[in-house]
Amino acid sequence: MNVATIKPHDIANGVGVRVSLFVSGCEHACPACFNPEAWDFSFGEPYTDATESRILAALAPEHIRGLTLLGGEPLHPRNRAVVCALAERVRQTYPAKDIWCYTGYHFEQELLPECQRDPVLRRLLEQLDTLVDGRFVEAKKNLSLRFRGSENQRVLRCRASLAAGEAILDDTYMQGQG
Repeated sequence: MNVATIKPHDIANGVGVRVSLFVSGCEHACPACFNPEAWDFSFGEPYTDATESRILAALAPEHIRGLTLLGGEPLHPRNRAVVCALAERVRQTYPAKDIWCYTGYHFEQELLPECQRDPVLRRLLEQLDTLVDGRFVEAKKNLSLRFRGSENQRVLRCRASLAAGEAILDDTYMQGQG
């Protein structure tokens, strides 16, 4: 897996001050995507042990609320194993910090069925507190939405959604839904 960038102090992609990992590689190709350079799986630098150490060190300060995974597409099959291992390591090292993930995949239509075939995806989703799902749709762009770019995207409580077998919205962030 390649890393497009790491933001050690990000306030735009989840609650509080966060460390954000932008992975490379995405096949959704959403028109007007904010990060099209990260569609290329070879963009950026290879993810290494040093990359992981850098992320874990950036998460250490008390004022850092958690980790956000985005891209590119962190849940793409080519990225899942590395992202899962990182999420598990963060969960072990910093159990009080939360993990957010942005994905273009739709929870019920794409991710839940894939969990039946891919245990790595299931393990990864079990590590996530918050999942923002759905492709960016330029015609539904709405700058007033919290933590979302378009009205079709949803902020989900990930582990509760997995347990229920359906999307459980986090109403705190879904206000203003179009």
